[in-house]
Amino acid sequence: MTNAETAARMAETELLEFLFLPGFTMKTEVTEISGRGVGLDIVQDMVKQVRGSVRVSTQPGQETRFHLQLPLTLSLVRTLLVDVGGEPYAFPLAYIARTLKLSKDRIQTLEGRQHFRLDDRQIGLVSAHQILDKGEPSPTGHELPVVVVGERGNTFGLVVDGLLGERELVVQPLDARLGKVKDISAAAVMDDGLPVLIVDGEDIIRSVDKLISGGRLTQVQREAASVTTRQRKRVLVVDDSLTVRELERKLLSGRGYEVEVAVDGMDGWNAVRTGHFNLVVTDIDMPRMDGIELVNLIRNDAHLKSVRVMVVSYKDREEDRRRGLDAGADYYLTKGSFHDETLLHAVTDLIGEP
Repeated sequence: MTNAETAARMAETELLEFLFLPGFTMKTEVTEISGRGVGLDIVQDMVKQVRGSVRVSTQPGQETRFHLQLPLTLSLVRTLLVDVGGEPYAFPLAYIARTLKLSKDRIQTLEGRQHFRLDDRQIGLVSAHQILDKGEPSPTGHELPVVVVGERGNTFGLVVDGLLGERELVVQPLDARLGKVKDISAAAVMDDGLPVLIVDGEDIIRSVDKLISGGRLTQVQREAASVTTRQRKRVLVVDDSLTVRELERKLLSGRGYEVEVAVDGMDGWNAVRTGHFNLVVTDIDMPRMDGIELVNLIRNDAHLKSVRVMVVSYKDREEDRRRGLDAGADYYLTKGSFHDETLLHAVTDLIGEP
């Protein structure tokens, strides 16, 4: 079958697609500006890069139309690329107040939180590894790369692994089926073809506030001389009462322990399985899973047998105390006899100083 016969069998839309093939031309001569068959190929390639499409329609002897369809959500954003855990993240410049290399001897600890002084203000210091769930940061040199985000009155310094420079990126919305991804607003593809996540600045600030209010904010370093000094003892407080939960958290955090909270037994079980804790302080009467069942699960798990457990309950009958201790609790404290120092002394006896 000849080329002419093959072409005769093809639909008009199929024939028009040839216009976009590399090197395809309708010219019989090649000049400096036309006839090379690259113009429409380049147009289609650029349109596809921004998730658009291009179509052509024609009416012989009258007109030919090219339809370029581009997404309405397409936008460009100027960002700062940073390295967190070996992966690039893009911070929109609109959310960045400052970047700097922070000398470790400028870091101060006030009420258990780390700060540094910038323009006569105390700026809280937060690890980007903790916010973005990237694990523990690797040891660094004498200076820490810091991105200061937020607005005056609600500003934080995020410690990253490296500053990679500014980049203008084409925003690619995330698949709607993913829902809202924590701390991420969109994505982009860099010039080398690698994907990069674009950070949601407002979400980052909310995440930091939640960590602070929950007493779960970790320190980027324990002492000025080292980022990898000894970690504090970690305590998980499990109680469905917000008042009791916050009271215990503040007491233990004030003494120097690193405290995480859970709102019921099921929440506590999920937390203790995924995090390392030296002690679990739990109530008994809670929805979804009570404290006795939580203690049993901890004691029957080969990886959690070494975790100390304290029961703090309103139930002060001897049979209630015996039930808690028989389940495997190391200490039983009644809320009726609850005093600040009583709890702190019991925790110190079980796991030692922070």
